[in-house]
Amino acid sequence: MNIEKGCTMIVITGGTGKLGSRIVDRLLERVPAAEIGVSVREPERAAGLAARGVRVRRGDFADPGSLAEAFEGAAQVLVVSTDEMGERAVEHHVAAIEAARSAGAKRVLYTSHQAAADDSLFAPMADHAATERRAGEGPFTALRNGFYASTVPLLLGGALETGELAAPADGPVSWTAHADLAEAAAIILAGEGRFDGPTPPLTAPVALDLGDVAALLTEISGRPVRRVVVADEAWVATLTGRGVPAAQAELLLGMFRAARRGEFAAAGRELEDLLGRPVTPLRAVLVEALER
Repeated sequence: MNIEKGCTMIVITGGTGKLGSRIVDRLLERVPAAEIGVSVREPERAAGLAARGVRVRRGDFADPGSLAEAFEGAAQVLVVSTDEMGERAVEHHVAAIEAARSAGAKRVLYTSHQAAADDSLFAPMADHAATERRAGEGPFTALRNGFYASTVPLLLGGALETGELAAPADGPVSWTAHADLAEAAAIILAGEGRFDGPTPPLTAPVALDLGDVAALLTEISGRPVRRVVVADEAWVATLTGRGVPAAQAELLLGMFRAARRGEFAAAGRELEDLLGRPVTPLRAVLVEALER
């Protein structure tokens, strides 16, 4: 894919977020700061990036006019998916993709998911699939990222205190570190024409279930932790009893249902090949989380 000569600006949305900020850091190792821009809802939070020479402009997916300015002069735009859900999320993603093309971007990329599918049992995966489907005409790269490994510490509850990792039945997941996915995105952005359409699953080379996580916790902590399967209804009731809205609890249950159907089990070497090194193992992510 050829990018117009003299038009080299790469714009990343959500440049101060957990993934976006890491992508910018890795991209700064590969291209001059003057060729990098970020689109953020609160520019003042990106003062550090501005000080490093990155172009900072306000861009809000809910305000297409702001995106026109944020994407001005971009050869490539990476749309980092939001934390929103449902049709609102899809509409905002599509608005950003369309704004990027209207601004003249020759290549648009989007942080999708390895399990993007209309029939997924985990609602966000259907949102990713809908965004990909509605991306329209023109060069488009969907980064099929693995499930964030940072999710695992949130599933532990009191496992280290009780010795029981209690959760609904699950299945293997190729848990993948933010840092590895950020570096992969930077490599793809810096390499013109690398991938068009959906990428292969960008994941860890192994998939682990919560039984494996319990074994890792035992190894790391030196205290026995066993996996305990909790009935779906009982788990949801526990969450709602703690004040979690019922709709949110059911949404979270969908993640377990999808995992046990094998939706997140895809694992391979594509990410390691792209990075040219081994990926960060889940054990390292757990060690870092437990040290905090």
